[in-house]
Amino acid sequence: METGGLSESRRSSFTGSGAIARLSRFVLSLTSWARRHLHHEDERPDSFLERIRGPELKDIHSRESNANSEEPGQPKKKQKEIFVMDPASNMYYRWLSIIAVPVFYNWCMLICRACFDELQMDHVLLWFILDYSSDAAYILDTFVRIRTGFLEQGLLVRDETKLRLNYQETKQFKLDLLSLFPTDLLYLKFGLNYPELRFNRLLRISRLFEFFDRTETRTNYPNIFRIGNLVLYILIIIHWNACIYYAISKQIGFGTDSWVYPNVSIPEHGRLSRKYIYSLYWSTLTLTTIGETPPPVKDEEFLFVVIDFLVGVLIFATIVGNVGSMISNMNASRAEFQSKVDAIKQYMHFRKVTKDLEARVIKWFDYLWTNKKTVEEREVLKYLPDKLRAEIAINVHLDTLRKVRIFQDCEAGLLVELVLKLRPTVFSPGDYICKKGDIGREMYIIKEGKLAVVADDGVTQFVVLSDGSYFGEISILNIKGSKSGNRRTANIRSIGYSDLFCLSKDDLMEALTEYPDAKKALEEKGRQILMKDNLIDEEAAKAGADPKDMEEKIERLEVSLDSLQTRFARLLAEFTNSQTKVKQRLIKVESKVKKYGSGTLSEDEGEKP
Repeated sequence: METGGLSESRRSSFTGSGAIARLSRFVLSLTSWARRHLHHEDERPDSFLERIRGPELKDIHSRESNANSEEPGQPKKKQKEIFVMDPASNMYYRWLSIIAVPVFYNWCMLICRACFDELQMDHVLLWFILDYSSDAAYILDTFVRIRTGFLEQGLLVRDETKLRLNYQETKQFKLDLLSLFPTDLLYLKFGLNYPELRFNRLLRISRLFEFFDRTETRTNYPNIFRIGNLVLYILIIIHWNACIYYAISKQIGFGTDSWVYPNVSIPEHGRLSRKYIYSLYWSTLTLTTIGETPPPVKDEEFLFVVIDFLVGVLIFATIVGNVGSMISNMNASRAEFQSKVDAIKQYMHFRKVTKDLEARVIKWFDYLWTNKKTVEEREVLKYLPDKLRAEIAINVHLDTLRKVRIFQDCEAGLLVELVLKLRPTVFSPGDYICKKGDIGREMYIIKEGKLAVVADDGVTQFVVLSDGSYFGEISILNIKGSKSGNRRTANIRSIGYSDLFCLSKDDLMEALTEYPDAKKALEEKGRQILMKDNLIDEEAAKAGADPKDMEEKIERLEVSLDSLQTRFARLLAEFTNSQTKVKQRLIKVESKVKKYGSGTLSEDEGEKP
């Protein structure tokens, strides 16, 4: 009976009064559970990065940022959401890649169709479809320009009126209007054989340049892209020059002299492909100033050839200059690295370094270049703010840094300071990173490679340290009561080439100066590690202040006292100087009183401004 009653209650939970409401709540709860477990679990933020980055900023509209301008007594009106394209977004770049196609089409085909009549008249339907498709893209691009946001006080403006006014105030707005002017309606008067009526569509070329600029910024091979872009510009100039040459030949008359295009009545020269290729060949020879072309005969031919020669000289100078600079930029890192190697080779040869050591140095440089470890991270990232540099460093080296115990619970600010002070170091096979008894001035984190803890003979291996391991963190904290003090307790040697991070004691102490609480926490964590390994003297730890700490404090006081004495001496000198000036002025006044009397002196002083 109880089982039957329970099943009856379960059946009635989705039947009867309120069944639809209970069923909808059940479906919503299932949906939220699935969304939470399918999406958010995979995108769980890394706590290590979250401390640096902070919470994600929500998209704040400019009208919300200016909400304080509204009167507090008035209720807020719900504004209609409009589509706004962020110029820094991927969607904007994709749109640039789309609109660049019709712009490029117009720049390539309009001049060609205007000069070669067969090309225009044999494919009228195709040109109609392509022309008015590009016009539709132009109209849509105008709408995109109206809805393209801009930054005001660092926020993206989403106000429709502001966006429209900002676009209308630009010079490009007038050019866009001219590019949309329906000049092809003149086809009705002049006929379809005049595609030059659509030359106003060329005014939207700024979109093509903007697409090239954005692509050059985004690509990982900017030098190759610049070379390709330069070649494309040259080909377009040669293409336009070829079409103009054919148009001039048509105007003068085909075959009338040796300079113009041959007589088209000859079947071999009457084909469209031969017309264009011959003109392109002539244009290439003329602009590149290589090869021989028939000499001009008429005045207009001479004038056109002179202009072509001038343009060709500019093109040749542009090619040589740009290609030379691009090649030098591509080899800049190699040349800089080679200059360093050459300088060290000359030094070792001058100092008569042994061949074995010289070979080790050369191999070390070869390893750096082969494994792309020659980049100076500080030089490359020095133009970025500290927060971005720290975030890049953590993203690049996250898997290594998260294994260091002393970094686990650091404050975000201290973690930024420490990450920025890490220095990458590469050791060759057989190099000692540290030896027993050395003073510990750095700690090391293994990024890549293997290190061995060896005996004093340098051969017997006790432990092999691999990626993510670290050592030396206790010696740089200078913990009171440590039995080893700040001395190294083991010999550590590189088995092969090892890539390490190095953090010096001075850098750590400089960073901890502004974080006293973090310093105490790190010292306590290090003390617990020493206690666990039985490497701490409890009595010494409970004793008074360390004499070394007292010496450091005394040194700081001496430095502060020196600075105060310097300031006091400067103030005393200023006081003595002002006192001397006052005495001199009093002496002058007394001399005037004795010489002229008090009445004369007062009159003279009254006349002075």
